[in-house]
Amino acid sequence: MDVTTERPTVAEIDITRVMQMIPHRYPMLMIDRVIDIVPDVRATGVKNISINEQYFQGHFPQRPVMPGVLIIESMAQTAAVLVVQTLGSAAEGKLVYFMTVDDARFRRPLTPGDTAYIHVVKQRKRGNVWKFRGEAKVGDTLCAEATFSAMILDG
Repeated sequence: MDVTTERPTVAEIDITRVMQMIPHRYPMLMIDRVIDIVPDVRATGVKNISINEQYFQGHFPQRPVMPGVLIIESMAQTAAVLVVQTLGSAAEGKLVYFMTVDDARFRRPLTPGDTAYIHVVKQRKRGNVWKFRGEAKVGDTLCAEATFSAMILDG
């Protein structure tokens, strides 16, 4: 995904700030920090995949693989941080619900020891509905991709 823009980027957002911005907590917090964020345009989340993740106990003990739905969730959480960074503190902690997930493709498994870079780009916003394109990469290797939309709730 190549999105160029003249808008200034935001300094890295660490895990403490991520948890202030979105309501997710262990074991459902799927990003460790956000880097390269341009409000209203794009963001890159980072997920360090560890064998200590709870889901590896059953998915799969002999060959641990991060579930595809959790990779998509990491894209959504990165997008949620982008939304909060765009809208400001009034949006912090609000719930965001998936509406659609389209064109999901899983090309390479994410396994313990991988550092996944979760790239999301805003495609459009209409009212409280946002649409994004997301990719998960390890290095230059594309592991997963999807287009998804979500609704941010006011209450």
